[in-house]
Amino acid sequence: MEKRKLYKPFLLISLALLAFSCGDKEDESGSIRSQDGRNIIETGELVAVNSKAFVMERYRGIGPMKIIGILTHGAKVNEGDSIIQLDPAGVQSQIISRETDLELQMANLEKMIIDESISINDYESRIQSEVATFDLKKIEVDASRFETERTRKIKELEFKQAEIRLAKEKRKFELSKIISENNLKIQRIRVRQIEDDIEYAKKLIPQLTIRTPISGVFQVGRRNRWESTLLKVSDEVYPGNNMGNVPELKYMKVITYISENDFLKIKLGQKVAVRLDALPKVAFDGEISYIGKLCRPKDWNNPRYKVFDVEVTVAESDERLKPGMTVSCEFLQN
Repeated sequence: MEKRKLYKPFLLISLALLAFSCGDKEDESGSIRSQDGRNIIETGELVAVNSKAFVMERYRGIGPMKIIGILTHGAKVNEGDSIIQLDPAGVQSQIISRETDLELQMANLEKMIIDESISINDYESRIQSEVATFDLKKIEVDASRFETERTRKIKELEFKQAEIRLAKEKRKFELSKIISENNLKIQRIRVRQIEDDIEYAKKLIPQLTIRTPISGVFQVGRRNRWESTLLKVSDEVYPGNNMGNVPELKYMKVITYISENDFLKIKLGQKVAVRLDALPKVAFDGEISYIGKLCRPKDWNNPRYKVFDVEVTVAESDERLKPGMTVSCEFLQN
C-alpha cells in the first residue's frame, strides 16, 4: 500500500515532464525549436520599414540652436505637420550683421571705383605730358644735325631719357590698371559672398520650422547619447544631434537574428510566421528580406554564442503592430 502511494506522484511528475518535452525546445545554441523540431524560433523587435530621422543640420555661420517648440513624445502626425520649431533669433541677428557688412563693403567698392577713375585720369595726364616731352626732344634731335657733335649727343641723350620716361609711365599705367582690376574683382567677390550669406540666411528661416514628410508617430530625441532625458523646449541642439524620429506605422519589419548553427538553413524570401508576445496565437505573414554577412556575439557576456543579423518584412499592414513591440519569428522550413 505504501509503494502505491509513492508510485502515484512519481507517475504524475513523469507525465508532466513528458508533456513539457513535447513542446518547443531550446537547443544548445539558445534557439527555440518548434514541436516538430524543424522550424527555428527567434525573438525580435518590430521597427517601421519607413522611418524619418530629424538630425540637426550644420548651418553656415550659425552655431547651436535653441528649441522653442516641440511636439509631445508619441504624438500622431500627418505628412507636412510641424514637429519642431528652432529659434530664428540667431539667424535674424546674422542677417542684420551681414546687411551692415554689405553696406560697408558696397561703400568701399564705390570708393575703389572712384579712386580708380581718378588714378586713370592722373596716369593719362602724366603720359600726355611725357608724350609732349618725347615729341619735343625728337624735334630737337632732328634740329641738332646742324649743331656740333657734342650738342647732338646731348640732344640724343635727352631724347633717349624722354623715351624711357614715356615707356616707364605706360608700364606703370598698365600695371596700375591690372592691380586696380584685381582689387575691384576681389571687392566684388567679397560683396557677392555677403549677399549670398544674406540670401542663404533668409532662406534658412522657413527651414527652422521642421515638418515631417511622412505620417506616423513622433518620437522625441534624447538630449545626448549618454542619458535618456528627452529634448524639451529651451534645450540647445548642436549639428549632428538627433532631434527626433517619425516611423511610418503602415508597414513593419522585425529586427532579429539567427544562430550561426542555423545560418545555412535560411535564405532570402523564406516565409516566417511573426507572432506578437501580446498575441501569441495570431500569426502574421512575413519573409526574410535581409541576412547579415558578418557573424557577431549575441551577448558579450556569452561571446561563444554567435549569430547573424536578420530582417523580416511583415507582409500585411495591421494597426496592432507597433514599433518597439517584442515578437517571435518562426522560420518555416519547406
